[in-house]
Amino acid sequence: MIEGLGDLNVSLVLAAIGSALGTGVAGMSAIGAWKKAFSQNKAAPFILVAFVGAPLSQTIYGMILRNAIQSAELPPETWAAQFAIGALAGIAMGLSAFMQGRAGAKACDAQAETGKGFANYIMVVGVIETVALFVMVFAMTALP
Repeated sequence: MIEGLGDLNVSLVLAAIGSALGTGVAGMSAIGAWKKAFSQNKAAPFILVAFVGAPLSQTIYGMILRNAIQSAELPPETWAAQFAIGALAGIAMGLSAFMQGRAGAKACDAQAETGKGFANYIMVVGVIETVALFVMVFAMTALP
């Protein structure tokens, strides 16, 4: 058996897939909102980038969890448990990032159309972020 493989990077990869999907969804909405603003000869609200970039942090959470699993120096025969912890947590963090991107997309549309409510929208995005943060911390505390 090879030691030190941890969860085989699955927590990082699955969280990153969610981040890619979330930023993609929010990014497409921001581009649409900017296009609409430009076509109406209005200033394009740069603040929409905050919603586009929000799902990126889940990739970092995936990396932190991956590193924690690797550094736990668990016996090689626990590879299946390490993989399961990483996979399940990675899925949860990835889904959080994807849903955060979807909420960010709606926030982009609302912010660009009304110019109001940024604090409310960013709070919703933050609550969704908290799910991924909880998953990372709880998964790390589950490690021996």
